[in-house]
Amino acid sequence: YAMLLSLIFLIVLVAAVVGFVFRHEIKTNFESNLNLALKNYNTTVDQHSEAVDTIQRTLHCCGVQNYSDWEKTEYFAQKGIPQSCCRNQDDCSVEDLRDLSRAKLKVFVDGCFFLVTSTMESKMSVVAGISFGIACFQLIGIILACCLSQYITNNQYEMV
Repeated sequence: YAMLLSLIFLIVLVAAVVGFVFRHEIKTNFESNLNLALKNYNTTVDQHSEAVDTIQRTLHCCGVQNYSDWEKTEYFAQKGIPQSCCRNQDDCSVEDLRDLSRAKLKVFVDGCFFLVTSTMESKMSVVAGISFGIACFQLIGIILACCLSQYITNNQYEMV
């Protein structure tokens, strides 16, 4: 049992170190995937499109760097900026969303990339604290399992 807990502890430790070392690559990868999701955005049932809509509604943002990123997409040529960018759903018409200058007054102007990364970085201390707490419990479990193993081994010789 102590060996199994030690193996899990080492895997979590390696994952934390790799995540810390490659955090810049994670950001770059997220930005390129968000750009790709905007480029391939459509109204059909698509997980990437739904994720973009959810991010934009939840974080009150639009596009990758700002709302004008939608101008470069195929979706903008057909329908304008998506409804998920609207500040007020009732006050957002299709005509407003097709014109960037009018849309600026109706949609969130901040980009999602900065908001997502800053939200993740602000929550990183909570994640690190919880991970540290779990690691402490694993170490206590490893120590107690070794003590129990030692106790059982010592008592087997005394029973004869």
